[in-house]
Order: sequence, then C-alpha cells, then structure tokens
Amino acid sequence: MTQMKPELGAWVSIGAYIILSLVKLYVGYMSNSEALQADGWNNFTDILASVAILIGLLIAKKPRDNNHPYGHSRAEHISSLIAAFIMMSIGVDVLTHSVQTLKNKGYVEPDWIAVWTASASAIFMFAVYTFNKRLAMVTNSHALAAAAKGHLSDALVSIGTVVGVIGAQLHMRWLDPATAFVIGLMICKTAWDIFKEASHTLTDGFDDEMLQRYKQEIERIDGVKRVVDIKGRMYGNEVVIDVTICVAPHLNVVTSHNIADQVERLLERKYGVVYAHIHIEPDQQDHALREE
Repeated sequence: MTQMKPELGAWVSIGAYIILSLVKLYVGYMSNSEALQADGWNNFTDILASVAILIGLLIAKKPRDNNHPYGHSRAEHISSLIAAFIMMSIGVDVLTHSVQTLKNKGYVEPDWIAVWTASASAIFMFAVYTFNKRLAMVTNSHALAAAAKGHLSDALVSIGTVVGVIGAQLHMRWLDPATAFVIGLMICKTAWDIFKEASHTLTDGFDDEMLQRYKQEIERIDGVKRVVDIKGRMYGNEVVIDVTICVAPHLNVVTSHNIADQVERLLERKYGVVYAHIHIEPDQQDHALREE
C-alpha cells in the first residue's frame, strides 16, 4: 500500500461506478424501482466526479513552472469542487423527480430483484470505501479522502434503497419514491461537505489546533525564545508553514541559521512538513533585559 499512488483509488472508483450505475439503472427500470434508479443516477454522477478527481490528481503531479512557482497541487482541490457541483446538480434532480412522484401518487410496486441488486451494491461500495480511505491516509490525498466519503455515502444509500424496496413490496408503495427523496438529500449533503472542505483549503484555511501544536514544539527547541507568528496552508497534499521566531539578539548569522534548520528538521521529521519558511527576528525583550 505504501508504494501505491492516489490515482489508483480514482481508477478503482471509476471502474466500480461504471459497473454499479449500469446494473442499477437497468435493474431499476426493469423492476420499476424509483429508489434503485435514483441510486443508479447517483453512481453515474460519481463516475463524472471520479474522472474530475483523477484529472486533478494528474495535473497536481506536474512540476513547477514559471506560471506556477508553487507547483500545481491545488488542482486536486479544484477537482473536488467540480465533483461537488456535479453531485449537487444530480441530487437536486433526484429530489425534484421523487417529489413529483409523491405529489402525483404515481406509485409502482418494484420487483424483488431490486432488493438483491441494492444489497450487493452496498457490500461492494463499502469494500471500495475501505480501500480508498486507507489509500487516502497513506498518500495524504484530500481529493481521494473526499471521494472515500462519497463511497461511504453510496453504501448507505444502497442500504436505504433496500429498505425502500422492501417497504414497497409490503404494500407501502410510497416508501420507494420516499427513499429516492432521502437519497437525493444525502447526495446534496455529501456534495456540500466536499464543497465546504475544498473551498476552505483553497481560501488558505488551516487547522488552528495543528498550528498550536507546531508552535509548542518549535518553542521547545533550544535557542528559540518564542514564536511571534505562525501560518499554514495546503498545496494539494503538501503542508506549507510560515514561522517567525525570536532568538537572542547577540547571536551571529550562522548560529541563528542553525536554529532555523532545527525548526525545519523538527517539522519534517515529526509532522512531514517539507516546506517550512523560517523568519528570524531578534528578541527585543531579551535585548531590553540586557540593557538594564
């Protein structure tokens, strides 16, 4: 797993969704199950979303150039945004169609094959979710982690489809379109979560708890008087940290530089932060005490 690349997860997702969407849409229309049809359309949108994520991952691998001095890593987050927009549009469409069915009471009793199809789909998607979640953790890929959340949502959607179809078989025919409505809500909720996380990162949002942890670790380094400022941002799966530290004003350039190197090594060794920009300032408090 450690030598695998995040693109593998995108390819696995695309393959899984192509199979599931074709099977669900075919069985859904043949068995008259609106819930299974909605589930199939849900998987079809996931194909488009997975393709967008794959393209983002491939672009993110491109090296730095004159127009992109920090690289292309943020393409990964943009792909997550595209995936969110696609999912939201389909979710709204599913909601609209299910509401119309419930309003017009155009209920149809689905066949039992829809139950077996949805059950098999739930098991299959949970396996894909488990695989991509582990791969996202190993590769630290935010786009793949977003895709894994979608996989779990899809597995739960299929379980809901099973409930809706069984209910319809027990003469509660309204339960099938009602399940489709719930599926639409879940699609929209997943899309919103992905959008919120991707937009947070693209606007240089960062986990404040992690920044405080970095600060505490840096201030334990011998020679660091205090941390004046610390900022963090994400470029794809890479963390970039900007730190301003105070050192004793009497230190020469070489000693101050060695302290900065220690800060960089600490962040890389303990937290995997490869890009750390360390700015050094003389500690004015220490200088004032010396004058007294």
